[in-house]
Amino acid sequence: MGYRRTEIPEAALAEQRAYMERVREMNTGTPLAFVDTYGCQQNEADSEKLRGMLAEMGYAFTRSEAEADLIVINTCAVREHAEKRVLGNVGALTHTRRAKPEQRIALCGCMVQQPAMAEKLRQSFRHVDLVFGPHALWRFPEFVFRLRTERGRIFAVDPSDGAVAEGLPVARDGEIKAWLSVMYGCNNFCSYCIVPYVRGRERSREPDRIEAEARELVAAGYKEITLLGQNVNSYGKDLDAPLSFPQLLRRIAAIDGDFVIRFMTSHPKDAGEALFAAMADCPKVERHIHLPFQAGNDRVLAAMNRGYTRAEYLALVELARRYMPDVVLTSDVIVGFPGETDAEFEDTLRLIEQVRFDALFTFIYSPRTGTPAASMPDPATKEEKQRRFDRLLEIQNRISREKHTAYIGRTVRVLVDGRDGDAYTARTSGGRLVRLPADCGAAPGTFANAVITDCTTWSLTGRLQ
Repeated sequence: MGYRRTEIPEAALAEQRAYMERVREMNTGTPLAFVDTYGCQQNEADSEKLRGMLAEMGYAFTRSEAEADLIVINTCAVREHAEKRVLGNVGALTHTRRAKPEQRIALCGCMVQQPAMAEKLRQSFRHVDLVFGPHALWRFPEFVFRLRTERGRIFAVDPSDGAVAEGLPVARDGEIKAWLSVMYGCNNFCSYCIVPYVRGRERSREPDRIEAEARELVAAGYKEITLLGQNVNSYGKDLDAPLSFPQLLRRIAAIDGDFVIRFMTSHPKDAGEALFAAMADCPKVERHIHLPFQAGNDRVLAAMNRGYTRAEYLALVELARRYMPDVVLTSDVIVGFPGETDAEFEDTLRLIEQVRFDALFTFIYSPRTGTPAASMPDPATKEEKQRRFDRLLEIQNRISREKHTAYIGRTVRVLVDGRDGDAYTARTSGGRLVRLPADCGAAPGTFANAVITDCTTWSLTGRLQ
């Protein structure tokens, strides 16, 4: 597509560090910030950078919008429902702003990078002071300084292919699991998806920087590192010295320490034998792959611009299981894509029965303005789509329950990662949730062997061996 990967120059990043220091020097007390995140794991990772920069600027954090001097809402554009939730919550902030006139409100992330949405915020949400898209995240300190020293609103949502900004401070959410972005953006242009338009083109981080960050995480005691990208299997294609994602996996897995590696998300058209071989060869790489298939009918897949057929997807699943018979497979599926017929939807149900996924993330199609699918004929009614959706859930819930029942009596290695009420929570290598009794003696952040004693459709119950 003619795009060449770029990095933000060090001089520009140094200017942002200077803004951080200037904001810190302005503080007479400790200002409070509230950071709220919608959407995917990449948004979570971006919010950790926002919190890192805020901490460098002298902010502490609150969970109360009413207390906050600065509210930052990191938004998602993948589905209409998420946008409506954001707009509803932003509208309600007029009350906190009225009670605290000096409060400042910022919106960032994918949703606001859409031109029509940015204009809607400009015209109808005048209590919002700052709007900036994913490409401008690295300029956040500059924006905060301007909010505190200038009058007027700030909009930074110009179209951009994006660039890599290294060295931004990070305030991580938790001490056991960490997100590690290996690349940004997407080149796939699935016909239903807004992400390439708001996240820009694929940009890979240099492997040395990724490895250095992974080593820092291991040294700090993190036990699970999740490598992030919109399509991790495209990693490295834009580097001057190309390095594939399977090669990167092997490189991270070679780091000394007691930790495990996960990754997401994979695209079926780019995943393959080298990936599965790396997973099978590296004990630190968990036996779980999220491999979205989206639809089980070839005509629908072509209309979605997914780049593979039903047969190719099934062959990929067979290959993954040949390398790792115990691999846990999860996936995404869209119900009611424009023009999908009942017969075509039946192909999706048959694929689910054939593959027997451990879990599915299921969605009814949501039109995204600016994508090709949004202008496709869509004769199916909401009621018809809902009936299909309910049938799919019924089938997948049965399969998930059967899969979980098969765990009973088995001993599995788990990472204890927290508490949920009276129970401890843990995850298997395949990412399955395990609930452990409160008196099990588990310590979050440790690996243990658990005997599975019971299950539900969505989780396992166990006791430590």
